[in-house]
Amino acid sequence: MTLRGVRISGTGRAVPDKILSNEDLSRMVDTSDEWITTRTGIKRRHIREEGQRNSDFASLACQRALESAGVEAGEVDFVIQATVTGDYIFPSTAVVVQDRIGARNAAAWDLSAACTGWLFGVAQARALLSIGQGKRALVVGAEMLTHITNWEDRTTCVLFGDGAGAVLLEACEPEENAILSTFMKSDGSLVDLLYIPDGGTAAPATPEALADGRVKTRMKGNEVFKHAVRNMGKAAHEALEQGGMSSDEIDWLFPHQANIRIMTALASRLGIPEEKVYMNIQDYGNTSAASIPIALDEARGKGVLKDGQTVLAVAFGGGLTWGSGLFRI
Repeated sequence: MTLRGVRISGTGRAVPDKILSNEDLSRMVDTSDEWITTRTGIKRRHIREEGQRNSDFASLACQRALESAGVEAGEVDFVIQATVTGDYIFPSTAVVVQDRIGARNAAAWDLSAACTGWLFGVAQARALLSIGQGKRALVVGAEMLTHITNWEDRTTCVLFGDGAGAVLLEACEPEENAILSTFMKSDGSLVDLLYIPDGGTAAPATPEALADGRVKTRMKGNEVFKHAVRNMGKAAHEALEQGGMSSDEIDWLFPHQANIRIMTALASRLGIPEEKVYMNIQDYGNTSAASIPIALDEARGKGVLKDGQTVLAVAFGGGLTWGSGLFRI
């Protein structure tokens, strides 16, 4: 079988209008703008208003990706949504998005890989399109992380924001291939480093669990930091090796926007100068699966990311999961 190429033909993003600044947070918990900025690089984050749903922003990001590519929703074969904060336990939020944007001919499903989810979705879509299962796929990362944030825990509540980012992938001739490589990895022995203890079938959401905050995000920050830098570095090298490139040949590093210290440590490990690392964590915080596609769309909109440039994207998340992708824009 001759594998087809796959390219990114459109990007889009959507975030809530409401902004929560570090100063706002300092009036909610024992923290300060200096403390948050120094440790995370975050200055503000977008948070949903009461009644706003994941699918509101996922749908808008997908519509904008279609518009930027000049493609109709009816021409899409797959809608893959990466999220851990969907509209419902079931059905998938992807089917809600499919209906809202009018992608009548698409198969739609969610995947759960936390902050690495969007890259996992790109890998899935690439595989399907390259073997001829379809021609076009929307891959959207969308999270309402403030819905699962403990606003009394200053170590985690300062980190997270809400939003969605999407790309349209299209099959193309092999010589036009622009998804140069993808890589995925997980380690389930590290579940308790970043997770929500209760609320699933292992430990239902009892009134006691709700009162004790056990249905909100918990993280062992120092341990996550160490695993994140090490495993993202490995994932980056895997993508580069598969793509036949070295780190000094890429134009941009797009890391998951989790923490400025993690991103700078990763760049140092890879030997990539800071001016080639795209960061927007100061304006969005950690939006989990949405962070890389939001950054890609923002960079394209600003004219910072230009056609023909090569991007190395790397992420890690709860599971733990980690992954990477090498793309030519």
